[in-house]
Amino acid sequence: MDKNNKKKYMYLLFLLILALFIIDYYYIDKFLNNTFDEKEYSIVSRVIDGDTLVLEDETHVRLLGINTPEKNEKYSEESTSYLGDLVLNKSVYLEKGRDDRDRYNRSLRYIYLGNDKGSVNEKLVENGYANYYFPSGYDQNSYAMINAWKKCINEKVNLCKKSEDVCGECIKLEKLDVQSQEVILKNECSLECDLDSWSLKDEGRKIYKFKSVVVRGDSKIFIKVGEGEDTYSELFWHGESYVWTRRGDTLFLRDSKGDLVLWKGY
Repeated sequence: MDKNNKKKYMYLLFLLILALFIIDYYYIDKFLNNTFDEKEYSIVSRVIDGDTLVLEDETHVRLLGINTPEKNEKYSEESTSYLGDLVLNKSVYLEKGRDDRDRYNRSLRYIYLGNDKGSVNEKLVENGYANYYFPSGYDQNSYAMINAWKKCINEKVNLCKKSEDVCGECIKLEKLDVQSQEVILKNECSLECDLDSWSLKDEGRKIYKFKSVVVRGDSKIFIKVGEGEDTYSELFWHGESYVWTRRGDTLFLRDSKGDLVLWKGY
């Protein structure tokens, strides 16, 4: 091989290696999962709640990439009913993500019906019965779940319904600091905003309920993870050592009716 051809060969090899780094990891991960993983098939015998079901062999499955409202929370019954309508007594195939099981020994899976391209998990998010949730970090389906949430936001349905509270347009997120575990909200209007029964939540189960908090016009409110006493200027997220995870999370602010004021993912 002469010097010119050798240089061309090395250049092409470099470009190939560079391309492999540029190509999105998640697409590669998806390809590898579809190519080398054997799909599991089963029939759904029972639905426990919006993100948990039981297969015919009594395997308990926690749906990956989503989190649905807890019992007695708004849309809890609706999410359970929606999942039941989709999968109960039907044949499904299951796809693994990063982790095989959770701490409760439930199988962690994406669920598919027939020849549907999108997962049941996506349908729950897109129709406003769940928010996306990646406790172990992003996987091959993360983009699909985030896109499903954006569609839900555009449609303003269920969990994505926009707040009609007059202060829903006033309260803005000024800062979300993962390092200090601090959130700063600002009232950008001149009117006072009563945040009683409003809530601040992460992708998972951690939730802060505001009680008797009034934010004056053009002022700020600080919410910090730690111990302390609630005041009008500084609030503490009791009983938690951290809320906002370093690998990525989402903040959801809801009004007293449970409607969405704002959300911010990172």
